[in-house]
Amino acid sequence: MTRCNVAQRLALAVDRASTAQPSLKTKRVWPYSVRHTTAMHQLQSGLPFNVIALWLGHESTNTTHRYVGCRPQGRRARSAAANAAIPGATAG
Repeated sequence: MTRCNVAQRLALAVDRASTAQPSLKTKRVWPYSVRHTTAMHQLQSGLPFNVIALWLGHESTNTTHRYVGCRPQGRRARSAAANAAIPGATAG
């Protein structure tokens, strides 16, 4: 399947889905956004990084670790770690 075919099929799917979810008509849905969202859902479901990395076709799990930064839990953990390093800082 070519990139054009993927884009066409995604456009048809979004068009069909927008009858039940009208807000989709105003959103830009790209193949990458579907890929990223699926990976995020897998990550939040507890699927191991190496499995997600294989599914995404990443050569290294280091690439997949970038998704951790997108998760609210990842942001909170980084914020807490940064605050712990700063005397007198509070969690925000």
